[in-house]
Amino acid sequence: MSQTQTMKAVVYQEPFKVTVEERPLPKLEHPDDALVKVTTAAICGSDLHMYQGRTAAKGGLCFGHENMGTIIETGTGVSLLKKGDRVVMPFNVADGRCRNCEEGRTAFCTGVNPGFAGGAYGYVAMGPYQGGQAQYIRVPYADFNCLPLPAGKEHEADFILLADIFPTGWHGVVLSGFKPGESIAVFGAGPVGLMAAYSAVLRGASKVYVIDAVKERLAAAEKIGCVAVDFSKVDAVDEIIKLNGGMVDRSVDAVGYQASAKDGKKEAPSIVLENCIKVTRPTGGIGVPGLYVPSDPGAPDENSGQGMLLISFGKLFEKGLTIGTGQCNVKAYNRYLRDMIISGRAKPSFVVSHEIGIDDAPGAYTKFDRREDGYTKVLIHPNGGF
Repeated sequence: MSQTQTMKAVVYQEPFKVTVEERPLPKLEHPDDALVKVTTAAICGSDLHMYQGRTAAKGGLCFGHENMGTIIETGTGVSLLKKGDRVVMPFNVADGRCRNCEEGRTAFCTGVNPGFAGGAYGYVAMGPYQGGQAQYIRVPYADFNCLPLPAGKEHEADFILLADIFPTGWHGVVLSGFKPGESIAVFGAGPVGLMAAYSAVLRGASKVYVIDAVKERLAAAEKIGCVAVDFSKVDAVDEIIKLNGGMVDRSVDAVGYQASAKDGKKEAPSIVLENCIKVTRPTGGIGVPGLYVPSDPGAPDENSGQGMLLISFGKLFEKGLTIGTGQCNVKAYNRYLRDMIISGRAKPSFVVSHEIGIDDAPGAYTKFDRREDGYTKVLIHPNGGF
């Protein structure tokens, strides 16, 4: 595997501090495991929740739940994969055997993280699985968790997005109950929000409104045919209703619990959910792929610190709205989205802003957190070659 017995890995130390450390190389721990040499990993907006100290993450965690690479070793129980195969892994770690997995709900696997429904690489409370912002990664239940890719280096920046944000954006649209020809408002133009908007475009939306206050992100939304709405300049709900000639059919919350108030200075944890309720037509639907947590150490008030948000549930009921929530079951979508990339129908890599080596990861986290220099989606190449 390597002349040395260590590898470089991006490790969380404390709020606003990650370092690159030498870590022991991963080893096969079960016959169903595979070891992967990581060609590309990505920094996710969800990583920033831990980076900012807004979770219960402890120092020493190797980050990275968006990973792809080349298989270098397989356990004796692996039958569908071989050394040299190029693969991308869903951020969900799943066993493929529990009831939820059998029903396609791999984000809520009950067999990989005792006492919890769901596992993931390099994420707090999501099991003992080290992340892939490192040179190598161990993949459990490899036959189930690895999606094979065409050999070579083509579409590298597109395929890495199959690990999380492209399927998650697609999932947000699905959760809303969207049908082709409908109008949809996507709150948040970060990577997941842009992928939700892009998914709506690909699926035939009549109008897609994207709400944010970062000009580079709004410009990216306009490039894929969406209508950009800057919530720092106008009331987003009023503006969308005016532009659309009425409320939209569907809405997506791609922001989550660290939503900003209109002034951009204070947090308002329920504001996006509230705006979705206001802007969606009666009997329409809301999809919530944005992250909400049961405990937030940095919350602006006691209730939201315990994951309890004040929303207009009466208005939600009165309008007969449906709401779908939860992490994305990546395996439900990634094979089909892969084939859309291969055929040229989809090119989600338009969201990628920077590609770096692993030694530059600490500085990239700082800039991504501060939204500096156009940092939107950062790809890490732990073994070079970019």
